[in-house]
Order: sequence, then C-alpha cells, then structure tokens
Amino acid sequence: MIKLLHFADAHIDMASQGRRDAQSGLPIRVLDFLAALDTIVDTAISEQVDVVLFAGDAYKDRTPSPTFQREWERRIMRLSQAGIRTILVIGNHDLSPAFGRAHALQEFDTLKIPHVSVISRACLLKPQDLDGLALQVIGLPWITRSALMAAQELSAASHVAINEAIETYVQALIPSLLDQTDPDLPLVLTAHASVEGATYGAERSVMLGGDLVLPISLMQDKRLDYVALGHIHKAQNLSPDGHHPIIYSGSIERVDWGEARDDKSFVIVHLEKGQKTRIEWRQLQGRRFIDCRAEITSDQQVLQSIMAALPNQQEMADSIVRLVIEYPRHLESMIDEQAIRQYTQDAFEFHFIRRPKVENRFRLPEDQAISQMEPAQLLNLYLQATKTSPEDATALSKLAQEIFNETS
Repeated sequence: MIKLLHFADAHIDMASQGRRDAQSGLPIRVLDFLAALDTIVDTAISEQVDVVLFAGDAYKDRTPSPTFQREWERRIMRLSQAGIRTILVIGNHDLSPAFGRAHALQEFDTLKIPHVSVISRACLLKPQDLDGLALQVIGLPWITRSALMAAQELSAASHVAINEAIETYVQALIPSLLDQTDPDLPLVLTAHASVEGATYGAERSVMLGGDLVLPISLMQDKRLDYVALGHIHKAQNLSPDGHHPIIYSGSIERVDWGEARDDKSFVIVHLEKGQKTRIEWRQLQGRRFIDCRAEITSDQQVLQSIMAALPNQQEMADSIVRLVIEYPRHLESMIDEQAIRQYTQDAFEFHFIRRPKVENRFRLPEDQAISQMEPAQLLNLYLQATKTSPEDATALSKLAQEIFNETS
C-alpha cells in the first residue's frame, strides 16, 4: 500500500504587508501560512508517508522574494532529508506567461535535490523516477497558451485556431499518457487546472474564460486510482460516488474574504491496486475570518444596531474581522467609528467599510416617457441624476456611443 499526502495552493507570501513578527521580521500573516505548511510537513514525517504531492502555487507570483524562497525551501528540504519522495507541480502563480522563462521552483530542478521531482511539463513518472515506489504519477502543470503555441508552432494570427488547437492537444495528451501506464501499479493523476464542475469558495461554478477548463471525463478514466488537483481554493471531491476520488485539497490558509467560511485542509490518501482508494481529510487550523454586515434604516439606536452585528469581543480576539454597514447618507454623522474600533481592538485586523445610500430621483417632463427615449438620452439622464462629474460623463457618453454604433 502507498500512503500519499496531497496539498496545494500554499501561497506562502500572500500577505507581504501588515503587522510583523518582532523575532523573525516576517509579516504575521505569512507566519500563518508557514504554520499550516509546517503542520503538513510534520504530518508527512511523523506518519511516514511514502509520497508528498504538492499540486501547485507555492507563491503568489513567479518572482518571490529570497526571504520567502528560503522559508519554502526549508520545509521542502525537511521532506528531502527525511527521504520522502516529494512531487512539486508548477501552478499558474509559479509560472511566467512568457515561454522559456524560469519558474518559481526552478532551483529544485536545477540542483537535483534528492527525493524531489518537479513537474514543469506534462509527464509520466514511473517507479524508477519515484525511488522505486510501486506507483505511477501522471503530471500536468498549468498550461499556458504561449507554451502550447510554441510547442505546436502556432501563429497568433487566429485566436479561434489557437483555442481549438489547445483544446485538441490537451484532450489527446492525458489519454496518450494513460496508454503508457502499467495496469498492475496504482496510478495517480495530478494537475494544476480548472476542471469542469468544480466550484470556487463563493460557490460560483467554473466558467469558461481565461482558464482552460478540462472536461471532468478526462479525470474519470477507470485506470486511475486518485486525482490530485490544485488551483481552486475550495476543498472538494468532484466524484464522491465515482470509481476514484477527484480531489481539490484547497488552499492551506484563507487567502481572501471569498474563503472566509471555507475549511482549510490537506488529504492523506491510501492507495492499493485493486482496492477502493481511501482518503482522510485533515483540517488545518487557520486564522479565523469573521464577516459581519449591518443595515441602518432609521436614526434610532444607530450605534447599538451596528454593535449588534458584531460578535462578542472574545470571539473576535486574534481574528480578521470585516464590518460592512449600509445606511442613508444623512445618518453619516451618527456613526461613531471611534467607539466601533475601540470595541474591536482585540481583533487581529479590523476592516470597516461604509456604504452610504444615495437616493436619486429624476422627473421626466409630462409629455415624455422612457419607452420613447433613445439609449443615449436615457444615459444622459442617469448621469445627471447621479451627479457624475462632467469629465466622467463625457468619457462614459463617448464609450456608450461606440457601443451603440457597434450594436446598430
């Protein structure tokens, strides 16, 4: 049996601003991400896993500062020194959009760190590539259009032709690698990609757009025993009742408010050919995000209404708290921000967002009706009602006219 640890989307340098730790000099939020990474590394070593599989995005971009590189490398070197085969998949935040540029994990590839494999191009790793482990891994890093255009010798002249060529290439790539595998050994597919049917933290379905969205059918081939995915930060199993798990492990720490209510985790996977793959979700104790909202409708007990939207002070301690209040603009002077900030002083961070409402009414002459007016006239009325500055009104009207002309 193979015991594998799967995690993804570490983004250890997402918080480069804010309060700093006096001892290390690092931002405290960076230490939150590193603490989660330490938990993962400690678990891998203490539970003697055979393989650690990282499915991409070590940093927030491909040019991390040397300080953050040092912190990432220290953790990966602990795995290497423990003799644990570690597989690092290149994600979109690790990779330059320009073809041929070095990626953010290049040093592990260049220096040939013992027991560490870097997947920067589609490949099949066999037992001889994995310290003799009875395991096979198909790796698919983040796919950039520039790299595929170069590989396929495509011209940038036809956008449609490029997209069609990329789709054809990717849909043929995974089956071709599957055909090279040994049916008697456990087989894992790992990819940093968007997969059809996945959801983001805000429960939005993956939409076609800048990302290349892979059909889930590519992940459902019954020759596979486990699919380890990265890129989408919400932990989820895309095939809970299928032949094998198709898992986004999610990010290791909350990155933004879209993830405020998401649990953060990594996965322990038990693989044995011919047996049902067994997974264990391991929860990470990240810093809490508390999102609060209040709507003020009258001038009665304004401060009390705002305070009622906040949790008690003990619950807010060391948490990141956001309070969004909506109110009629004329009540602006009745909002005691100093008292609110005093109440939330034990929070790690407090974000106070005001959203005043402005009622704009514009009366049409009695001999005019909206249905009789041209779009340009309606836009001008709207800009007048919202008291848009003359400069912005001119620019918006010009842009709108271009759209009207294209439509007609």
